[in-house]
Amino acid sequence: MRVLIMTDMEGVSGIIRWEQVGGGKEMFEEGRVLYTEEINAAVRGAKAAGVDEIVVIDCHGAGGPWTFNSLIPERLDPDCEWVAGHKWSGYTKPLEDGCVAALFVGMHAMAGTPDGVLCHTVSGTGWHSLHFNDTVVGETGINAALCGNWTCPVALVTGDEAVCREAKALLGDGLTTVAVKTGLGRFSARQIPPLRARQMIEAGAREALGRLDQVQPYAPASPTSVTVVLATPHDAEQYQNKPGVELVEPRTAVARGADWWEAWRNLWF
Repeated sequence: MRVLIMTDMEGVSGIIRWEQVGGGKEMFEEGRVLYTEEINAAVRGAKAAGVDEIVVIDCHGAGGPWTFNSLIPERLDPDCEWVAGHKWSGYTKPLEDGCVAALFVGMHAMAGTPDGVLCHTVSGTGWHSLHFNDTVVGETGINAALCGNWTCPVALVTGDEAVCREAKALLGDGLTTVAVKTGLGRFSARQIPPLRARQMIEAGAREALGRLDQVQPYAPASPTSVTVVLATPHDAEQYQNKPGVELVEPRTAVARGADWWEAWRNLWF
């Protein structure tokens, strides 16, 4: 039984500042420890649920050599394997081989969420909003659609209360969520201490994998449009003359495809 764990940093207990998630910043090493230990908690929960193959994908773009390379290898639970340094949403082999479920650890809310700690969508400054067809989504939606393209359901989402609410609204009430903090704004939160947060994540992963009949793969309707509204016309220049992508307004790019995966590849790759 194979499970995919997709991870991000902003939704981890103890993290409220960009300096904790930006590669090379003074507080980044603290953030890396907190991040890796929450991943370990999900790995333990998956093992307790009887999973025999666990693949972790580091999805955090920390900048520089730390991009998609932010967890601490020597602290990582030895009963998993992990992928580092690969462009986000580009490594799909575990999904192609077949996963019973995906677990999302350390997620954050979409851009513009009032109580979303470090909320953003893909870019902290460049992306204003993202839609799959008519549905506004954040990074949880991107990850879920990626998994859904290979009929893999999302069983667990951890992060702040805002992203847990966002995930359930998109993926359904059968989704297991673990909120490790409550946003009091974009840069403040009431938090559960890391040791207890990890216990909650471990229990949540075990519980989620025991109730897979409650979740379904997420797949935006086909044909699919992926629309991103950028912060400035300058941000949109990268999409000019890109095959499969149209600039419908100075700040709005629309990628289209026969299905979500084709539309997303047209936009992202």
